[in-house]
Amino acid sequence: MSSSDRLLLILHIGFAIFTLGPLTAATMATPRFIRNQNLVVVRYLNRTTRIYGIGTLGIFLFGLFLASGDFAKPWLSASMTLFIVALVLLLIVERDQRKAAHLLETAAAKAAPAASSTKTGGEGAEEGEKAKAAKPAAPGADIAQVERGRIAAMSGVVALLWLVVLVLMVWNG
Repeated sequence: MSSSDRLLLILHIGFAIFTLGPLTAATMATPRFIRNQNLVVVRYLNRTTRIYGIGTLGIFLFGLFLASGDFAKPWLSASMTLFIVALVLLLIVERDQRKAAHLLETAAAKAAPAASSTKTGGEGAEEGEKAKAAKPAAPGADIAQVERGRIAAMSGVVALLWLVVLVLMVWNG
């Protein structure tokens, strides 16, 4: 193995370690914060999913360079296919996170009476708006239930796909 191949392998493994872990944690934690109606955290997890999802493209690119055009191996083709399927599912998860954040924001705006923002002035009004956006809409209200279920299911499938790709890489690499 040449030194350039070693560098590509280190980058491939490094990107896998530092992007897939946080990405999987963010997508799997999202349903809990949707259920708790925590808009701030749902937005943060959506941004995390987007950033680390883009970072996972580094794993794919370094893997392509590492393969050196030898795509005839069945395990390599299967790994790339599963990786692309996982990325497509992540796009759907990210879309559902955005939609859930919008639904939570809409519900919080409807629950907060318009007269409650009696504060006028700089910082006080901003703090009131932040508290209004972060507080739950109504106790027991089930907001974004469909998105929450879809995110939970798809993030589990994506995690399983990552594991299958890992097994293929270790077993055959």
